[in-house]
Amino acid sequence: MNRREFLASTVGAGLLGVRQDRKLDLVLRGGLVVDGTGAPGRVADVGIGGERIVAIGDLSASVAHRTIDVSGLVVSPGFIDVHTHSEDELLTNPKAESKVRQGVTTEILGMDGGSYEPAQFVEKLRELQTSGIAVNVASFVGQGTIRGDVLAMTDRAANEGELALMRRLAAGALENGALGISSGLEYTPGGFASADEIAELCAIMRGTRGLYATHLRNEDDRVVESVEEAVLIAERAGVGLHISHLKCQGRRNWDKVDRLFEVLDAAEARGVSVSLDRYPYIAYSTSLANLMPLWSREGGTPKFIERLGDASIWPRIREAVADKVALLGSWDAVMVSSVPSAKNKPFEGKTIAQIVQDTGEDPFVATRRLIVEEDNRVGMVGFGMSEENTERILAHPKCMPASDGSALADYGPLAEGNPHPRSYGTFARVLGMYVREKRIMMLQEAVRKMTSLPATRFSLGERGRLSEGFYADVVVFDSSTVADRATFAEPHQYAQGFEIVLANGRILLEKGTRTDELPGKVLLGAHGARA
Repeated sequence: MNRREFLASTVGAGLLGVRQDRKLDLVLRGGLVVDGTGAPGRVADVGIGGERIVAIGDLSASVAHRTIDVSGLVVSPGFIDVHTHSEDELLTNPKAESKVRQGVTTEILGMDGGSYEPAQFVEKLRELQTSGIAVNVASFVGQGTIRGDVLAMTDRAANEGELALMRRLAAGALENGALGISSGLEYTPGGFASADEIAELCAIMRGTRGLYATHLRNEDDRVVESVEEAVLIAERAGVGLHISHLKCQGRRNWDKVDRLFEVLDAAEARGVSVSLDRYPYIAYSTSLANLMPLWSREGGTPKFIERLGDASIWPRIREAVADKVALLGSWDAVMVSSVPSAKNKPFEGKTIAQIVQDTGEDPFVATRRLIVEEDNRVGMVGFGMSEENTERILAHPKCMPASDGSALADYGPLAEGNPHPRSYGTFARVLGMYVREKRIMMLQEAVRKMTSLPATRFSLGERGRLSEGFYADVVVFDSSTVADRATFAEPHQYAQGFEIVLANGRILLEKGTRTDELPGKVLLGAHGARA
């Protein structure tokens, strides 16, 4: 048995039919069924047998092991978070607390160019499955990870032999279930690659359902050019394009959003299949080192720290940092979200402006000191986006809400630090703020964007819809009270308004109480299947 056959047999890749005349395990009675297709909701019962949805309609005459009255509540497919970073977190705590408690039943890993190592891809997927996880997972393979394996942290073009090796590594991960290839071109080492190199790598997916998902090379002053580059890569490779967390950072760039939409529309008109995602916040989360120019980070952390200690280089780095901070507005827009050492823990949740007010340091010097003292393991949140643009991007018909966060918990090691609140609140925020309060889209459209749209785009099989025969990934919520509670000051707070969450027919959450069920499956990409 080869690796793919093993995974197919162990992660439930087969399609097992469910007898329609069998006794139902569970009936969700009388809820407003919003089925994920974009159709308006209708009052109906949802009957579940085993892992599947068996029937939808009037099931008052049916026999069930258990019936739950959900009248007055919305019943929808479980939400699919298409951009996450839970690779380690799901192994630390498989209950995926912060995601389940906002209705997420599937996470897609391996984004922004970073993923499990290609040589270990199948073993890591197997580990997730055999150790048990609450939610379903699928993964991309990272272009940055692949390039790092072949060229380490060097800033140069790959030669013919190195490119051939990178293509073999990517092909192996795709054959073992990766959904596509992701890149993070503001980060090292992925950002050292040219558009031509990335297109050559992605061309191995031509004619398949594999996607190129990218964190653009630049999301502020050169965002238009970066979107054009992403389109060019996908067009040359002959693959579909997915743009991660589309944004125009910095006030001077806010008016570029129309141009971004024009570039994407033109690409679609030329036959390039395009989609995108976005988190519903005006602040982003990244490494504090991302304030520093890409060239200063070549060679990895040791070389980066060495450059930060070289006073002769400081003026060049300081100038680039000053421009980045000016783009955000001021040092008040740069918040330290996480540090590993006890010494600097008091700075978590504070902006650089607040830190230097307490210490009297120069802001650049304080930033450099933190990076050096923490060996380049400092997280930051940057406030630089427009609320109006956030609404417009979220409302775009090709946009899927996504957290760009991890599955965290308000207890144990995953409760450490001051993470971006999107890990706890993304999907609740969409439903509460952007549907109920701001009304930028109808409820059924928001549900479509979080369920059937990503399921179809990422080829996730019989998921993303409430339909007979589909997997019973289901969420029940109160549309009048659903809301995010996590804030930048206090991010470890679960969303409210979610009553019931099921994955593969098993209850993960009921009336705010988490069960110990771990029914999640690893979902394999269809590499080799023709588009």
